[in-house]
Amino acid sequence: MHAVVMAGGVGSRFFTDGWSGEKPMVALCGRPLITYIIETLKKSSAIDKIFVVTSPSVPETQKYLEKSGDVEVIPAPGLGYVGDMVHGIVAAGIKEPVLVIMSDLPMIPPEMIDMIISVYNNRDEPALSVHTPLSICAELGQRPTAVFNRNGALIVPCGVNILDGSLIAEEQPDFNLILPEIEVALNVNTVRDLEQCERMLVAR
Repeated sequence: MHAVVMAGGVGSRFFTDGWSGEKPMVALCGRPLITYIIETLKKSSAIDKIFVVTSPSVPETQKYLEKSGDVEVIPAPGLGYVGDMVHGIVAAGIKEPVLVIMSDLPMIPPEMIDMIISVYNNRDEPALSVHTPLSICAELGQRPTAVFNRNGALIVPCGVNILDGSLIAEEQPDFNLILPEIEVALNVNTVRDLEQCERMLVAR
């Protein structure tokens, strides 16, 4: 399965914290944030090729990735998350299931990527979305922008999905995979999140 990393966001919550620059390039333990998810995907036994979708908001990120040669960069026009995602998958020519993941999830290990793909391969739905219980986000002190009620349980989308590339222009019924793991819950949206990630990585 191919992977598409979404890395074109403006990182507005970082700017409100007084930080300037591009979020994918912010230093986490001395390395650009985006390198963590790329390294995870490279180590996953289930991922074949990695594409990264950028936007006009992240020119330095695009230059860095093109120079590294580890991934194929797809510049998108900056249509927002969904618009740029569709653009990226179409531009990559992906017609089969594809993992779509945010660039600000540095804690996810390769084994979790393999597990998510394995679950998808054993489901009938064309799509899968990874969620975590709201309680996990609360423990981390995170304030999610979206919360859903599934059978009485409050869950938060994690920014990890599998979609059928051949149906990318359509709404796809999805299976909600709920993982009570901090690795999928801790995405870096603020300076506080970054500092929390640094402490956890150092502790490990």
